[in-house]
Amino acid sequence: MIIRSLALVFLIALSTVSASAQEAAGARVTIGTRRLTANGALFLAMAKDYFKAEGLSVDVTAYRSDKEVADAAAAGTADFGLAAFTPAAFNYAGRGLIKIVAAQVREKAGFEGNEVVVSDDAFARGVRKFEDLASASVAITAVGSQFHYQLGQIARIKGFDVNGVMLNPMQTYDAVARAVGTGQADVAILPSQYARELLVSAPVKLIGWYSEIDQQQLGALFVSAKMIETRRAAVEEFVRAYQRGAADYAAMVRIDRLGKRIVNVKTREAATIIARYVYPGRPIGSAAATVGVGAYSMDENARLDVPDIQRQVEWYKTQGLIEQTVDAKEIVDESFIR
Repeated sequence: MIIRSLALVFLIALSTVSASAQEAAGARVTIGTRRLTANGALFLAMAKDYFKAEGLSVDVTAYRSDKEVADAAAAGTADFGLAAFTPAAFNYAGRGLIKIVAAQVREKAGFEGNEVVVSDDAFARGVRKFEDLASASVAITAVGSQFHYQLGQIARIKGFDVNGVMLNPMQTYDAVARAVGTGQADVAILPSQYARELLVSAPVKLIGWYSEIDQQQLGALFVSAKMIETRRAAVEEFVRAYQRGAADYAAMVRIDRLGKRIVNVKTREAATIIARYVYPGRPIGSAAATVGVGAYSMDENARLDVPDIQRQVEWYKTQGLIEQTVDAKEIVDESFIR
């Protein structure tokens, strides 16, 4: 069965911390995010009381899309947002409503990440390599999504025009997986946990990982500009706690000298913690295993790849997907990372 997306917005409650303990933690801040393994650094920091150690009590709201996370941060509904990059996030940052202050996960050579899969029918017709996407129909979640951007970079690297590719925006991961699994689309770009499940359950084959040909900063921690102006100390405290969570997350996805993922008691413990947030109600053993295979690389200090963010901004401009006034140098504030 394909992993199902959440359809409702709801509050994430940290079950191990009582209401009285949260009150004792001190200043209250809010963050919008999604229940995804990519946001595991936040969940680890919450579960291990890193925010409490900084004197913060954190209310987390999970949204259905990365755009909704950016919307919340820009509107001031949330003080922080943790999500993948979207045109909306870049536009809000360009208007000065939010700042990009720390890293989420990334595509990195040697690590699994988003996967490009092809239907058996398309494979039989010769769609077998990255360059063959030039003549394929490709299912993505949405125009302007990270998957659309990655298709654009595959086109740049392999020398074809992305605007000549037939795009099938499907809105959800489930719909993308179903499209390629049933032959409605030739190719799909999917997060690893979805791709792996699809490869087992449907007539599809793997073309390769995106990280085989390019690296990318997939998302970031956003902060409302008002929060920086009025509560800078709280932002500094939040980022410090988040960085500790990032260090734990990065330790969970280490590889050995042979390029194999290191699995031990500590990595399984971290995956189990994240699984309780990402897959509530699901048997913890299978949920933790899914987290383990779906975890991407992350900088242990949550440092941003600023040159890559600049590259993304320029690509979105050329596609007419973000405002031309967005200045890549102005939307990032690296002062919070020590």
